[in-house]
Amino acid sequence: MPVEGGSSSGSTSAARHPKQKRKAHSLSIRRTNSTEERPSGVHRGDMLEGQDSKLPLTLRNNLLDLFGQIEREFENLYIENLELRREIESLNERLTGDGQAVEGGDPTKGALKTKASHSTSQLSQKLKTTYKASTSKRRHTRYFSVASWEFLGGDSWIVSSFKATTGSRALCQLLKEYVGHRDGIWDLGVTRTQPVVLGTASADHSALLWSIETGKCLLRYAGHAGSVNSIKFHPTEQMALTASGDQTAHIWRYMVQLPAPQPPPDVSAPCDDDQDSSDREEGEVDGEGPCEVPTVRVATATLKSHQGVVIAADWLVGGRQVVTASWDRAANLYEVETSELVNTLTGHDQELTHCCTHPTQRLVVTSSRDTTFRLWDFRDPSIHSVNVFQGHTDTVTSAVFTVGDNVVSGSDDRTVKVWDLKNMRSPIATIRTDSAVNRISVSANQRIIALPHDNRQVRLFDMSGVRLARLPRSNRMGHRRMVCCTAWNEENQSCNLFTCGFDRQAIGWNINIPALLQEK
Repeated sequence: MPVEGGSSSGSTSAARHPKQKRKAHSLSIRRTNSTEERPSGVHRGDMLEGQDSKLPLTLRNNLLDLFGQIEREFENLYIENLELRREIESLNERLTGDGQAVEGGDPTKGALKTKASHSTSQLSQKLKTTYKASTSKRRHTRYFSVASWEFLGGDSWIVSSFKATTGSRALCQLLKEYVGHRDGIWDLGVTRTQPVVLGTASADHSALLWSIETGKCLLRYAGHAGSVNSIKFHPTEQMALTASGDQTAHIWRYMVQLPAPQPPPDVSAPCDDDQDSSDREEGEVDGEGPCEVPTVRVATATLKSHQGVVIAADWLVGGRQVVTASWDRAANLYEVETSELVNTLTGHDQELTHCCTHPTQRLVVTSSRDTTFRLWDFRDPSIHSVNVFQGHTDTVTSAVFTVGDNVVSGSDDRTVKVWDLKNMRSPIATIRTDSAVNRISVSANQRIIALPHDNRQVRLFDMSGVRLARLPRSNRMGHRRMVCCTAWNEENQSCNLFTCGFDRQAIGWNINIPALLQEK
């Protein structure tokens, strides 16, 4: 883009053509006043006869008409913007009276964020595809969530969205950051047996186990030759199940010893939740990675019947069987003890994105890029029924069971839907967001849905679709790239939420459930 007044050659050129500048100024004045001062029966072209121009008269008339249309469009936008600003000022006064604050501050002094364009979802999907299928290549692509706005001269902003926020810091406090992976983290989970530890699966071909209290890395699994896309823990034994871009799923045993707990960090320091931190470099993390920790390199069992990337895996109730989901459009059911393939679940038209098992029944749900998710019923060994659900318009990124009779599905179409297993003809609740939704999770006790987004946000909703809170995000806390997954831990009378993202770190949050429900 040329810069005005930036060089001597520019000023020389301007001095060389004063006549053209005067003509352009005259043309602008004539165009602005043409609708008011034009005599009856006189055409625009007749008014320009006296001007020296090489353009044909018809072309000049067309240009004047176009400039007139542009001027009218900007005038309409300017009037609309003034009306929106008046509405926002009145809403600000009402919210101030209620003791709430407006996100974004004064709209006359800064840009308010609008919804990200659909191209952002497409960009993030390409990024996910690159990393989840990677095996040996190291590609580091910076991901930026897009916030678009328009400026209309002077100090007038065209406002596209308005949103009020609550005190997120009082409801959701930072517990610990888990830094050590050398690439983006796709998935995480919490063990169901003692000792309770956090597990993370990363595009750096490894899975790590962490002490939740201290943030110290306890163990590293390095048996995969590709991106580790999923990690799930056995319900009763110290075993982990990981899925990988090397077209296999591994079952491996672990043994860890928790270190002594450390004092909790001071989270009372003030910070601006809405301050943008995308300008921080990807490598700016506290620490250089995990120190020398015990490493497991050999799996107890290797499940290798897929012909494509294995994107997710989960244990069936009881832990004697596992199900895997792959980009080869199929899900496989295996016996854990023998690694034998029991059944292949086919029917999806495109790559699978996730699979999940019911906590108490032999039910499996698989989601796919074909915009559907399927419910597989294995409760009767002689009948393997399947139901197809078409509630989304884009890739279904995940579908999970709740402790009750519900299924919650999230999609790249920026919606989350809550379904009743007894009647799944239509969702009982729909949550509409401003960004693609990745792997969601639902707390078992409080039934709170945690939504990780491509735009780095993490939002909490109840099962009826009411928004409860948004996790703080600033230069001091929160993710700096898209958030890929969430997982809950409700042990020891506390409620913790863990998130992971493409910024190579996992974060633990302490959720104040009583205050959250009271705020609701």
